[in-house]
Amino acid sequence: MTEPLVLQPKLDLPAAAPLADALKARLDGDLTVDGKDVTQLGALCLQVLLAAAISLKSRGHRMTLTHFSDKVVKQMAQMGFSPETLAEGRS
Repeated sequence: MTEPLVLQPKLDLPAAAPLADALKARLDGDLTVDGKDVTQLGALCLQVLLAAAISLKSRGHRMTLTHFSDKVVKQMAQMGFSPETLAEGRS
């Protein structure tokens, strides 16, 4: 089992490209994404996570999101997602 990908605290515009790179490097198997440190989730980083979930699903793998705070879950909800729907690659 691979180590979880621990996300940065601030997932805003400057964080999108590094997040995409980190996710691309882990598309070869199931992926756990740990949001324990996340305090801000912007729309672009949410889209990057969604794209990774869709890519994983198309390859027969899955994404699991863990340890997101209620604040960040609320930010997801404002964009039409929950941790479960985001991980499944759907809204």
